[in-house]
Amino acid sequence: MSQPSKTKLLAFTAIELAEGVQRAEAFYANMAARRSVREFSDRPVPRASIEAAIRTAGSAPSGANLQPWHFVAVGKDDASLRQRLRHAAEEEEREFYTKRATAEWLAALAPLGTDSEKPFLEIAPWLIAVFMQSHGVGADGSAIKHYYASESVGIATGFLIAALHQAGLAVLTHTPSPMGFLNELLGRPAHERAFVLLVVGYPAPNARVPDIARKALDMVASFR
Repeated sequence: MSQPSKTKLLAFTAIELAEGVQRAEAFYANMAARRSVREFSDRPVPRASIEAAIRTAGSAPSGANLQPWHFVAVGKDDASLRQRLRHAAEEEEREFYTKRATAEWLAALAPLGTDSEKPFLEIAPWLIAVFMQSHGVGADGSAIKHYYASESVGIATGFLIAALHQAGLAVLTHTPSPMGFLNELLGRPAHERAFVLLVVGYPAPNARVPDIARKALDMVASFR
């Protein structure tokens, strides 16, 4: 078996232990302030910020480095498309809240105050649809198997949310189910599946969020 081609590890500089702890704590403090927002301002967000965040997402590790993702960023220019996206999402959400969701599921959602109305899909300056590719497509049209696609896209989505937060933007993870309408409205092929729809922008001036808390470290981690 031939040896893989390798290159020098770039942009990795050793730092003092204390500085490493400080950086980790500072990043935690920044991210801990992140909240899912449902009340957005229509204040414009530069496309450059969205492009940089997507490039960050594309730097995530993936199974066999096959990068099984595609990101579709939808701005405010196409009001008709935004309206159709909202209509389709709300249709699925009404089905969920009135027919598909169990009583237990609805009880779990109750503290968040969510419902089937999604005005933010038209108000927020950007929507980013994240698609997972079940397989790749070669130059000759043949299928290229993807490995750990769900895990890879989940990691990339985490990178994306963190990058958007670092840019000073609020993000809502929106997952109407099913999300097949995103393929149709955004023109994505059948071998891609919508993973999540991110709503991105600045919070409305008087935006409010649910009064909830995150689990303490000793509840989510063990050290052996």
